[in-house]
Amino acid sequence: MSMSITPFIPGGAIPKPQVPVGNGTDAEKGAWKTAQGFESFFISRMMDDMFAGIKTDGPTGGGQGETMFRALLNEEYGKIIADSGGVGIADAVYREMIKLQEGNSDANA
Repeated sequence: MSMSITPFIPGGAIPKPQVPVGNGTDAEKGAWKTAQGFESFFISRMMDDMFAGIKTDGPTGGGQGETMFRALLNEEYGKIIADSGGVGIADAVYREMIKLQEGNSDANA
């Protein structure tokens, strides 16, 4: 099952990050995958903090099971948000990784 989250942005479309597609090198594709993984992790940890203060109640609320489920749910939310365009962290991390790779290749030449 695929889920899509579309954030509301006043005045228009969501800017798409500069992602290596079909013709990107293996290094670029690997850097993009790593950057997206970092953004996914960051978002899921941010969501953990957001939900930390929310109390659970009711006949089935609370306990160790809910704590575990909430962590897994936040992890999946992080992946979905990052895959849907994220919040811009992956794009910034990707650009920095490529800059560092280019700098290293210049130093080795």
